[in-house]
This record gives sequence, C-alpha cells and structure tokens, in this order.
Amino acid sequence: MNYEERIKSLLSKVQSGELKADQAFEQLKRLPFSDLGFAKVDHHRELRHGLAEVVFCEGKTPEQTLEIARTLLKENTGNILFTHAGREHYESIKALDKRAQFHETARLITIIRDDLAPQGLVSVVSGGTADIPVAEEARITALSMGSKVEAIYDVGVAGVHRLFAHLETLNSSSVVVVVAGMDGALASVVGGAVSCPVIAVPTGIGYGANFGGLTTLLAMINSCAPGVSVVNVDNGFGAGYIAALVNRMVSTGENNR
Repeated sequence: MNYEERIKSLLSKVQSGELKADQAFEQLKRLPFSDLGFAKVDHHRELRHGLAEVVFCEGKTPEQTLEIARTLLKENTGNILFTHAGREHYESIKALDKRAQFHETARLITIIRDDLAPQGLVSVVSGGTADIPVAEEARITALSMGSKVEAIYDVGVAGVHRLFAHLETLNSSSVVVVVAGMDGALASVVGGAVSCPVIAVPTGIGYGANFGGLTTLLAMINSCAPGVSVVNVDNGFGAGYIAALVNRMVSTGENNR
C-alpha cells in the first residue's frame, strides 16, 4: 500500500469508527517521512506540491541514493527526480528501476511513473551554449512536473535579433526562465518584452571578473525590468520547479494536481 492509500485508509477507518481520532493521529505522526538513519525522506511533499521530494545526489554515495530511491518508489506514486547526479548514481538506481533515465548534460536522473499530459507553456531561454547545462536542468525539471516546455537556446544580447525571432513563443508562455552568465543582461531584455513572470538564473559562465557568477547574480537582482525574480547561481532546478508551479496555477487555477 503506497503513501496516499495509507492516508485514505486511515481516514476511512476514522469515518467508520474502526479507529479513534487520537489513534489515527498517532499513526499520522509516523507517516510524513521515512527515517533511514542517514536521511529522513519527506513523503508529504508530493501531497503539497505534486512532486515527490527531490534528491540532491552530490555528496551522497550511490548506496545512499539507492536506499532513498527505494523508499520513494515504495511510498510515493508520482515522478521522481535526482539532481546533481553522476553516472555512478544512475547505474545504482537503474538496477532498481529500469525506467530511470540519465540526462547527463543536466546532471539529472528521472523516473517517470506519471505520464502527465503537458499543460500551459514554460519557455527556457539561454544566453549562450555554455549556459545550456543549467537551462537543461530547468527544462527537464519543469517537464517532469507536467509542463509543456519550449527551449530557446543561444539567444544572448550580443546578437539580440536571435531572441526577437522567438517573441511569439515567449509572449504565449505562462512563465519564462532566463539562464545567462556574463553580464546577465538577457533577463532584463526578456523582462521588458513579455507580460508574464520571468525567473532569472545567473550562471558562473564568464571571465575572471564574473567571480563564479556573483556579478551576474548582482546584475539580475538589480534588473530595471519589472516582473523579474532571481534564483541562486546555477540553480536551474529551483527555477524549473518554480516555473512549473506558476504554470500549473496559470493553466489550471490550482496549486495541486
């Protein structure tokens, strides 16, 4: 019995009188997460956001990642996402579930169990080809959460006419994710051209004075274009997640599936 079925079973038993409310409460206290010793896996997140807890693999051994994956597959029903993953994590998870896919450029592993019909539109834009790994992390994250996603890559301000060729798509989007390094100006340009929210992702791409993305981050935070919000340096996952939530609310008027 998976996590959602266990919750429903408890509620049915309370309704029928088979369980008292305080007895059900004691059981519910133990249900929100699984304690693996080295990790406490949150199962309530799927109920809150429509996606199971996302696993950050960097710093975890393949064995630890495998045990977390095993718990999520047992207790949750939807798609599962592993970020900052290496091939060693993938090989371990693939042996457990053949549906696992490794997106090497994005450093993501996905297990797609809920083939959601794509809804709305999220556009993911990159300033340069070097920004694509972070953009791909955003794209695949939003895709895994049920968004229709359009990728528009290498359209930075050094050749801004390349961006303008995609204005129709950008203006039909629920939200646009802009991934850029260097001076980060692309976020402001897009923000000034569209009416939907823009989520800017600074990357560490640039020369020495870029300071690993710090100057890009500061430039995006200081954008003069309204409607631009900023996530942390190289945080494609965070941008894709927020974009999918916004897109779901715009497309369905709901914040859960």
